[in-house]
Amino acid sequence: MPRFKLTIEYDGRPFVGWQVQDNGVSVQGVLTAAVAAFCGEAVHVQGAGRTDAGVHALGQVAHVELARPWDADTVRDALNAHLRPHPVAVLAAAPAADDFDARFSAVQRHYLYRIVNRRTDLALDVGRALRVPRPLDAGAMHDAAQRLVGRHDFTTFRAAECQAKSPVKTLDRLDVERHGDELRIHASARSFLHHQVRSMVGSLVQVGDGRWSADDLDRVLAARDRQACGPVAPADGLYLVRVDYPK
Repeated sequence: MPRFKLTIEYDGRPFVGWQVQDNGVSVQGVLTAAVAAFCGEAVHVQGAGRTDAGVHALGQVAHVELARPWDADTVRDALNAHLRPHPVAVLAAAPAADDFDARFSAVQRHYLYRIVNRRTDLALDVGRALRVPRPLDAGAMHDAAQRLVGRHDFTTFRAAECQAKSPVKTLDRLDVERHGDELRIHASARSFLHHQVRSMVGSLVQVGDGRWSADDLDRVLAARDRQACGPVAPADGLYLVRVDYPK
């Protein structure tokens, strides 16, 4: 059966997350319904990452098998027509190899976390960024973040319900950049633990406002204790930006 790779953008606010659940509308669910409306097929839409409720995507990737070798642009346009009015858009559809798997073929996942660092309330970015009203030292946050880069036991930054077999992961990038009032935290790895990025961001905020030092973050990591983690940052500011695959 022809397999298609889909690149997808969505606003995570109305959804219970990527994965189909009994307690509300999911991104995977509305995509599955759009495929059924387009070609009458009951399919499984496999995503590269199971984003949580409220988490956004600029470049989520999924794959789907269809009975016919449709033109890729037709697949994209037909799915978008049936996705309305949900805030989900298929940015691109492309034929994929039979062994392509959006989740297991991925070699790198890239996330962005946005913090608006100002006293005034958010107007345009409500639900799309975390506002921190007190001043944050982005330089101190970036320097401390480098203590987390590399291969570590990330138990401290792992959700209690995380289903990963091991808490040991390799974090390839964790950078903090200031752009005016906005701090952008970029995280890249082959895979992440459940709530890992949001947990790391919450702890970096503790560094940014002077409550913790880089050495404190070292001790938090070494504790391998969920209770040692800073407050977990909300889903609002988290975006799945891109998923990389072998060339």
